[in-house]
Amino acid sequence: MMKNIQLVILLLMASITVFAQALEKPNLIVIMTDEHNFRTLGCYRDLMNHDQAFVWGGGVEVETPNIDRIAQEGAICMNYYASSPVCTPSRASFVSGLYPDATDSYKNNIPMHDGVLTFAHQLKEEGYATSYVGKWHLDGDAKPGFAPERKFGFDDNRYMFNRGHWKMIKEESDACTAFEANKSRNSDEDSFTTDFLTNKVLEIIDRDKKQPFCLMLSLPDPHGPNMVRAPYDSMYNNLVFQHPRTMDADVNEFPKWLSFKKEKVDEYNQQMMRTYFGMVKCIDDNVGRILDYLEREGLEKNTIIIFTSDHGDLMGEHKRHNKGNPLEGSARIPFVLRYPDKVEAGKVIRKAYTCTDFTPTILGMMQAEQIKVVHGQDASSDFLSKEKEVINDRITYMTGSSSNWTASVNNRYKFVLSQQDKPWLFDLEKDPDELINFYNHPEYVEVAKTMKRALLDQMKKYKDRALVKNQLILE
Repeated sequence: MMKNIQLVILLLMASITVFAQALEKPNLIVIMTDEHNFRTLGCYRDLMNHDQAFVWGGGVEVETPNIDRIAQEGAICMNYYASSPVCTPSRASFVSGLYPDATDSYKNNIPMHDGVLTFAHQLKEEGYATSYVGKWHLDGDAKPGFAPERKFGFDDNRYMFNRGHWKMIKEESDACTAFEANKSRNSDEDSFTTDFLTNKVLEIIDRDKKQPFCLMLSLPDPHGPNMVRAPYDSMYNNLVFQHPRTMDADVNEFPKWLSFKKEKVDEYNQQMMRTYFGMVKCIDDNVGRILDYLEREGLEKNTIIIFTSDHGDLMGEHKRHNKGNPLEGSARIPFVLRYPDKVEAGKVIRKAYTCTDFTPTILGMMQAEQIKVVHGQDASSDFLSKEKEVINDRITYMTGSSSNWTASVNNRYKFVLSQQDKPWLFDLEKDPDELINFYNHPEYVEVAKTMKRALLDQMKKYKDRALVKNQLILE
């Protein structure tokens, strides 16, 4: 009799534990970098052929074991794109689930309108402590603009700043001062911006760890100016960067919407490239500090951690640096996510997403109430399924907003529409360098029709401002 009672008690306790775990809300940490080329991350190189993984030459790489660990212990998205590959529009889409035009932030330095709801608003309503640390770029012209008055759901925004790529931050008497690169040569592991912001993240998590928390860390690197503290400033001085194949291609064969200086670039600025790698390495080491803290405090099992960026950096491909166009180096962004016991370790997702999909997807994963009006897709089932590989040819679209192009994309094809040139269709499987226009090839007729129709339908649905520019094509 006593044994039966003990067995019943044990079963009840086990049931209560399982029920309590089911009710426990997951924490969320989002780490976003700025102007980050996905090829600098080992987890992406590992899934690419050699030529694509090492566009700057064999062995020219930066090791990123901590970011790679997130992918290895969770999921990696191979076809994630900026909704519009410049800072402000992309970030507006990411936090809201809306395309940039609907937020008013369709180009850099235009403030997001007051009525925009973010994932932080929703999580705050559900009892989360919400914090934002780092670059925001959604509050207009203020520079740096620490602790903007409008918080958009992020209750603790003391270390949020609006604009700038500051290389050193100091805090005195509860006020922060940011320093530009030429005044930051003596920055160290306490004051260099990536380190300073990570320090603040660890302090905030330590404060909030006994309740559900949502924290976004937005690092302004590896965006230029290319400068990083020691020892990262000389860590890659042994590397010699070669020209990407597309850097030496015939400019007359490039799309006309790809604006660039037409003079041939004969040599890379080697130090600029080496320092970019140094910035990436510094970022990875600080991601490691966050992962170590979560493990040490027993928080890793119930914390969703995401590493991503707002847009890419061409880093010499197609004779271009930086971003602003639909080519892979500019528009494709890293996105890796870990959620232990919920997301299969080593999951690879080959489905096209844009930043608009983040907010509905993360709210879906966290079983939070959805924002009523979003443009993105709740793709939480892609991450939470038991499949180790998700393959889906969904077509989504990117907008140049204030630029001269729009593009539809799936996990193989990309279609670009612009008044400056004929339509372009890329086959990323056959031509990952994006040098060939397949639009008028006979075997691509149906693909071209499908991609064009999907683009025009979505432009109309989401009231893209490029409709005006492309009116003749629409007719």
